[in-house]
Amino acid sequence: MAFWTRRKPIESEPPEGQRLQRTLSWPHLIALGVGAIVGTGIYTLIGVGAGLAGPGVIVSFAIAGAVCVCVALAYAELAAMMPASGSAYTYSYSALGEGAAWLVGWALILEYSVVVSAVAVGWSGYATSFLAAVGIDLPLALTQGPHVAGGMINLPAIAIIVAVAGLLLVGTRESATINAVLVAVKLAALLAFLAIAAPHFDAARFEPFMPFGFAAHRAGDATVGVMAAAAIIFFAFYGFDAVSTAAEETKNPGRDLAIGIVGSMALCTALYMAVAAAAIGAMDYGLFASSTEPLAYIVRTLSGDAAAAWIAGAAVVAIPTVVLAFLYGQSRIFFVMARDGLLPRRWAALDSRTGAPFAVTLLTVIVTAGLAGFLRLDEIAALANAGTLAAFVAVAVSLLALRRSAPERPRPFRAPLAWFIAPAAMIGCAYLFISLPLETIGRFFIWMALGAPVYLLFGARESVLARP
Repeated sequence: MAFWTRRKPIESEPPEGQRLQRTLSWPHLIALGVGAIVGTGIYTLIGVGAGLAGPGVIVSFAIAGAVCVCVALAYAELAAMMPASGSAYTYSYSALGEGAAWLVGWALILEYSVVVSAVAVGWSGYATSFLAAVGIDLPLALTQGPHVAGGMINLPAIAIIVAVAGLLLVGTRESATINAVLVAVKLAALLAFLAIAAPHFDAARFEPFMPFGFAAHRAGDATVGVMAAAAIIFFAFYGFDAVSTAAEETKNPGRDLAIGIVGSMALCTALYMAVAAAAIGAMDYGLFASSTEPLAYIVRTLSGDAAAAWIAGAAVVAIPTVVLAFLYGQSRIFFVMARDGLLPRRWAALDSRTGAPFAVTLLTVIVTAGLAGFLRLDEIAALANAGTLAAFVAVAVSLLALRRSAPERPRPFRAPLAWFIAPAAMIGCAYLFISLPLETIGRFFIWMALGAPVYLLFGARESVLARP
């Protein structure tokens, strides 16, 4: 057997001393999923999406959501079948082999790292606005990266990553409980936005509905159209995959993982559609498309500074739940790859008191804080989408591969119409991928090319399957 086709047994158990503690139940998982999904995407990227698609951004939300529902069902079956940390990486290792697992894990490192960074940058915009509303003006040089004239480093973005990492190191259950409280605050803020925007709804603002057309195409320096917006807004939907990274820490994975993944997706899709419609109906999209905090901008225009400050304040408190969910997921991806020997095994060390993987969490903080301090939100979000779409295709392929190679294996949750939803997920993700800006696609393939020698020179030789 070639080394890149080595498969990890589905029933394999992690070694003693490297097993995560089972402390989470389905309410924690739904809160983790909603916390990961609802965040910078709806609070910030709704403006970017509206600028690319106009009122047709609602269709962009629907398309991205439909693709994610298909992927979520595949995740739910595989997560319940293989209740171990690692998400798409773990599923690919058992279904497709070590080489494919490495590529998926490398793509997931890109996804989770840049998601944490992008969310931190989005949070920084709301935090700066909120502080300005209460009379505290931070200097531009310390709140923007060098891409903005006068900017040097985005310190608020770095600070929130460090703060959330500290919370994670306290312990998984404790951070999950705090996450649930913050998710409630976040949902309350979005419901308040709907209540404020509803009286100002005007259907005339939806004409023309697709001013930039449906297919993604170049217009000047930008890629526009409904599908171009869907490829970026896709960032606003994923997060349910972070639930699957908690499989090894779930008390009843056969039941709770499916509830957490599918439940969080259903709740967030309905909420997104309502918020997008309310935003477009309440104000001409051209007015808020370029804002770094579009929902607060709309509320400020409609109801004054006090209401906008409340929305911005809620975002400041609640958006860090996304940072928490993805920082958690990233540390678990690093942890499992190190436990399997594809990354240095010492990274799989657990803190003796809290049971948290200290070394990989610290590594994740260094990487993500560096990205957040110096890069733009739209560039980071687009690159995150490329890594995510690649991982989602791998999950759909793994679902079908295991349906064929292990048809009799128990499946606590069985995805309906697997031979329809898996191809639909693959086609949808592929179309969204080619709708991304060409620069983003190029950067993604550069990242993947950098991963190949790392695997060939290190992972292939140090893998647990190669060196038990």
